[in-house]
Amino acid sequence: MINIDVINLGPMDNCTYLVTQGKDALLIDPAWDMNFLIRTIEDKPLNLRAVLFTHGHFDHVKFAQELLTHFNLKAYLEESDLPLSGLPAELLHTYKGDQTLDIGPFQVKILATPGHTAGCVCIQLEDVLFTGDTLFPGACGRVDLPTSDPRAMLASLRRIANLPDDTRLFSGHSYGGRCSSTVAEEKLKNPFMRNALRWEKN
Repeated sequence: MINIDVINLGPMDNCTYLVTQGKDALLIDPAWDMNFLIRTIEDKPLNLRAVLFTHGHFDHVKFAQELLTHFNLKAYLEESDLPLSGLPAELLHTYKGDQTLDIGPFQVKILATPGHTAGCVCIQLEDVLFTGDTLFPGACGRVDLPTSDPRAMLASLRRIANLPDDTRLFSGHSYGGRCSSTVAEEKLKNPFMRNALRWEKN
């Protein structure tokens, strides 16, 4: 079973996730304070297996080049968001669409969920879905930015809603003091997801 540490960093309520199983670790959306993240991993100490980004916006990748170089790793990023990220291509494993990745003891499922950006993905491990800026508790990501697509966002919200109700959700920001929820709660309370489900019926 995985363990999840929520690390709030930077001026935009960003959530970086340190996922561990034993001494093996993954980092999801590491940004802003690389010194803190490097110390956290080395003090435990952990074997950092991979870095994964939910999308390429600067606030989710800022300064990550320093961490990748330090640990001699490449990060996983959907190829459509490479231009947004500003990261050197040689530091990235790019891919297209849905993927299943076996990384050490982790089976990582990548679900393509465009809308906030063309390359937005959600990252699933066991019964946990890291939603980045696709879905927040009670809200969804902006769709008025370069490469955003409101119709794609509706489809992505429906895709998340079709996961099991007890799927735990962890978003890319702790807006309103919360970063976690469940599919059942969002289907009940999130007006954007409810609207997406209504559109599906029309």
